[in-house]
Amino acid sequence: HTSRGAFSEVRLAESRDTPGQLFAVKIIDKKALKGKEDSLENEIKVLRRFSALQNESDGQNNGPGLTHPNIVQLLETYEDKSKVYLVMELVTGGELFDRIVEKGSYTEKDASGLIRQVLEAVDYMHDQGVVHRDLKPENLLYYSADDDSKIMISDFGLSKMEDSGIMATACGTPGYVAPEVLAQKPYGKAVDVWSIGVISYILLCGYPPFYDENDANLFAQILKGEFEFDSPYWDEISESAKDFIQNLMCVNVDKRYTCKQALAHPWISGNAASNKNIHGTVSAQLKKNFAKSRWKQAYHAATVIRQMQRMALSSSGSATNQAAGRSGDTADAISSCINGGASK
Repeated sequence: HTSRGAFSEVRLAESRDTPGQLFAVKIIDKKALKGKEDSLENEIKVLRRFSALQNESDGQNNGPGLTHPNIVQLLETYEDKSKVYLVMELVTGGELFDRIVEKGSYTEKDASGLIRQVLEAVDYMHDQGVVHRDLKPENLLYYSADDDSKIMISDFGLSKMEDSGIMATACGTPGYVAPEVLAQKPYGKAVDVWSIGVISYILLCGYPPFYDENDANLFAQILKGEFEFDSPYWDEISESAKDFIQNLMCVNVDKRYTCKQALAHPWISGNAASNKNIHGTVSAQLKKNFAKSRWKQAYHAATVIRQMQRMALSSSGSATNQAAGRSGDTADAISSCINGGASK
């Protein structure tokens, strides 16, 4: 997260025209980007393709953009001498793992529903020739605090237009990265499917499939695709779930499922996912393995902001301004939390 924190921050913004209408603004410092301008151009180019109105920056209006309900939208971009401002849809529901820990009951069926939404969004991206390349739980956010809120894919920092289906930059996050990336082979859309396999695994047991303090050992495990469904954690999990994961975390790229194949698997599209409550075991492991105090603070700060928004809406005049001022401070706190990095 250092690179992200080093040249960008996220702030809460309110519409001048429609008070109470809130957005997230990603502010990117051009000076800090020395040598990385291309990746910024790229991120904006990708985001624009997934925005409601394709921007006319290229001199032509390309009509409606390629929107998907599970992909965070870019609404507008602004630029001044030193900074680029990306106005994005605000998602306020918090991070995936936090929500699971807070739930009372949680089943394979719940996990399957989450993964189905991610697969549908990524399948849509893949059809448009875009590979995300950095799918991980931190990039999966709930749209709202509602119990039945949808999940959203955010942060295309590393995503890249797919040229000729082959990309060869090593990037991504160690625990989620596909073997072909580590092997420095050319790679494509299949890397996202591998990452979704890793996330699915974690959603069913609360700990990662590959883990080692030592990067070299971790990489060796991933390259061989060595992971277990250890007892007792996996004893209650259906065979269908295990089969699904094995088809996604498959070292052989030609045999690995595509998003479409994964969507057709009975664990996603049929009734194979169990309704047994696995909340106790999974949440205990999630707390142990993904205790990220910074994210907890950011999540708390977001809750504070929501309370302030309610206060602001229910009062008016000077009270509103005070609340707005305070929520701005909290937004700063969120920025520093989120950009302070979130390593395990």
